[in-house]
Amino acid sequence: MTIDFVTGVMAETIRITLLISAPVLIVGLAVGVFVSLIQAVTQVQEITLVFVPKIVACLIALVAALPWMMNVLMSFTINIFNNIPNYVR
Repeated sequence: MTIDFVTGVMAETIRITLLISAPVLIVGLAVGVFVSLIQAVTQVQEITLVFVPKIVACLIALVAALPWMMNVLMSFTINIFNNIPNYVR
């Protein structure tokens, strides 16, 4: 097992992590900006008003993206398990 091999596995792990978390984070960001914009326009400065729409939108995004997330994670895990003989050399 070389340094390049370990670096490649680590880079793939970080890429998969970012790819899996991106849909929920992007939806949370978009909803947060939208609610903040509505708050600025209407001058309603309630801090807790942002959290409920953001949580609901993130849960909806999570349910919608869950099959794709599971496919990506399962293929990555299968790839890791299939390459175990390469890791112990």
